Amino acid sequence: MLGFSGGDSIYHSREVFERGYEEMERGFKVFVYPDGDPKTYYQTPRKLTGKYASEGYFFQNIRESRFVTDNPEAAHLFFVPISCHKMRGKGTSYENMTIIVQNYVEGLARKYPYWNRTLGADHFFVTCHDVGVRAFEGLPYLVKNSIRVVCSPSYNVGFIPHKDVALPQVLQPFALPAGGNDVQNRTVLGFWAGHRNSKIRVILARVWENDTELAISNNRINRAIGELVYQKQFYRTKFCICPGGSQVNSARITDSIHYGCVPVILSDYYDLPFNDILNWKKFSLILKENDVYQLKSILKAVTDEQFIALHKGVAEAQKHFQWNSPPVRYDAFHMVMYDLWLRHHVIKY
Repeated sequence: MLGFSGGDSIYHSREVFERGYEEMERGFKVFVYPDGDPKTYYQTPRKLTGKYASEGYFFQNIRESRFVTDNPEAAHLFFVPISCHKMRGKGTSYENMTIIVQNYVEGLARKYPYWNRTLGADHFFVTCHDVGVRAFEGLPYLVKNSIRVVCSPSYNVGFIPHKDVALPQVLQPFALPAGGNDVQNRTVLGFWAGHRNSKIRVILARVWENDTELAISNNRINRAIGELVYQKQFYRTKFCICPGGSQVNSARITDSIHYGCVPVILSDYYDLPFNDILNWKKFSLILKENDVYQLKSILKAVTDEQFIALHKGVAEAQKHFQWNSPPVRYDAFHMVMYDLWLRHHVIKY
């Protein structure tokens, strides 16, 4: 069956992951540059809510964790704590973001020896807002050399899979508790509701909005018809359709995982979060955008046994797509840190 892989583990290798994770916990150290005024664009998160909460949580979690060192000579990687989300919140255009980021990095390079010794290869940035990705596009040496931890990890914005890290886009706080072990309640075949702000979403709505087995709406569900109707629909659905929007990513993927609905990735050229750790085929269906025309037949071809296995995998994956303050083992923050830990091994200088 297209996009499905059997087996009882959501990891490519649970043993390798657990061994590497323990090694990371024992020894990984990150130096956070202390420069920059926290009241402007630096050091502190803008907020821990909304669809860009992942960026805010990382900024807060890194300081709550055991990974920070005050000794740059002991650091494996260097975090450049400049937040494009905070810039966006203050109305900064992405052209000006590019200038601000460039000036900040050039200032660090003049003040400290660490950027110049690797040309930034052991430095990383974190940005979830897609405008932040556009800001970095204006700085080719950052795109080429530094590790970009981004929510928009598509190849058409210069994402380099072996170097960069896909940050899961999580709409927090979740409005309702996690779903799982509730297969019997899932009577709707497939669900999507949202804005038609991409070609694939336009096609999805046009082809399937009148289907009787797929709950497809070309508009977001109006809150006036009832409280949390959108979120409650996830509990009743087997497969939640996750088409890309203005970028390849969508917070619907992590919504689906949280509510126990098997995500259907309908977005080309998307390097999925934690893809080198998790086997996404064990808890999602990964389709090509052109498969939208056969969507219903693809979903109906999944056997009950296969769906139960996927649903079980979703429940197992939930802890990896949850942000906490302070962070807890194996949550989204620690998974991002593990991805960074894997990246630091390939840096040569």
